[in-house]
Amino acid sequence: MRKIIASIALSSALLLGACNTVQGVGDDIKSVGRAGERAID
Repeated sequence: MRKIIASIALSSALLLGACNTVQGVGDDIKSVGRAGERAID
């Protein structure tokens, strides 16, 4: 169980570190939304 929690925490830290700022997170979310719209069309 500890290994699972540790791997989730590490993955989260890496993903959040890649965004750097709140604006970066917003840009990432918009990008995912656009990709989803393109996939549906």
